[in-house]
Amino acid sequence: MAADSAADSTVAGRLVALGDERVDHRFKGLPPDAEGLTVGELAAERRNLFSGGFTTPLLALSAERLEHNLRLMETYAARHGLVFAPHGKTSMAPQLFQRQIEHGAWGITLAVPHQVRVARAFGVQRVFLANELVDPAALAWISAQLTADPGFRFVCYVDSVRGVELMDAALRGGSRPVDVVVELAAGEGARTGARTEAECGVVADAVAGVDTLRLVGVAGYEGEVPDADPERVRAWLRRLTALAVDFDKAGRFSAAGLDEIVVSAGGSAWFDAVADVFAELPELTLPALKLLRSGAYVSHDDGHYREVTPFTRIPEEGALHPAFRLWAQVVSRPSPEQAFANAGKRDAAYDLDLPEVQVVRGQEGGERAADGITVTGLSDQHAWIRTGEGSELRVGDWVGMGLSHPCTSFDKWQLIPVVERDGTVVDYIRTYF
Repeated sequence: MAADSAADSTVAGRLVALGDERVDHRFKGLPPDAEGLTVGELAAERRNLFSGGFTTPLLALSAERLEHNLRLMETYAARHGLVFAPHGKTSMAPQLFQRQIEHGAWGITLAVPHQVRVARAFGVQRVFLANELVDPAALAWISAQLTADPGFRFVCYVDSVRGVELMDAALRGGSRPVDVVVELAAGEGARTGARTEAECGVVADAVAGVDTLRLVGVAGYEGEVPDADPERVRAWLRRLTALAVDFDKAGRFSAAGLDEIVVSAGGSAWFDAVADVFAELPELTLPALKLLRSGAYVSHDDGHYREVTPFTRIPEEGALHPAFRLWAQVVSRPSPEQAFANAGKRDAAYDLDLPEVQVVRGQEGGERAADGITVTGLSDQHAWIRTGEGSELRVGDWVGMGLSHPCTSFDKWQLIPVVERDGTVVDYIRTYF
């Protein structure tokens, strides 16, 4: 208990220490007159986003919507008997990792070694790496972490015999084996993973043949199912759960000390299907850890995920709220049909959809609907805006835009203001990409 308390204190201290960082030229959009203040001091001033000296472009995160989304996924996972390890690559923000854990997350899912180092630097005790890890330097570091911290739980994919061989070579001499789950590919031509159940069995046999790894379950990503629709996704998920059952019957989950079997899937588009199919999983010889990994929910969006979120299919379960808004200023109005704002590819996600202009804020204050105002393209530092007949838009106005794809929104900003409904900035989220 004392060790746990000390670890909790260390984590809390590191998170608090984020507030000691000095505000300077590294952080876009922050008030120039705040230079030299610490982030904590600036937050304590509770400046207004619109009158407190902030400059555009500026990405803001809604305090109320962020809290709503955290609570909604916490209750959704609990209602469906799922353990939740949200994908941290979405935000790469330790403050949000901590809030996700406080809202019931089992741990954090990550994709590459650098992300694991960030999570560990801020005390994350359970990491699911949704990738096969074969880099010897990274594996040596993971092994050292497992040795130094008996409470650290690390699980990663494995999908090839070659991967097993590389992991084994790098991990020899470690004090604890690395837990692995065999990844079943979502279909021929899909992303990673062993393509067939037979290949999965060969990989599992290879794991059983080494002392450096411990097979703890099966996993995959249903978002890669070709031509995904509810039937195809559920069919693949049933292949995944059947693989777990078959491995269990074959005695593959008999490693010393194993007390649960991990069965994991779940992106942000099909977690309803994951919940349904995982609920069908028959009883195994050990309790099943049904691990969901959806990550985009934390901020949600006004584009791709607004369209594909399962909550559109299951409205009785609730609704996620888009929490991001990108503010830019109109800097040119060369014709009645065209305007340019000072935010572009350096500031806004554009890989799935262009930003969506939602509101206009004039120099005199107050917001109005952005009727007839559309972003048609992005340059590096400009948004190309088309304005319809009668659209009211002047040089100097601020435009508030919704974004599509959280993962490529967070990564463009190192320090993001968290803003209450009335415009008061109450916190700043630090990211590490």
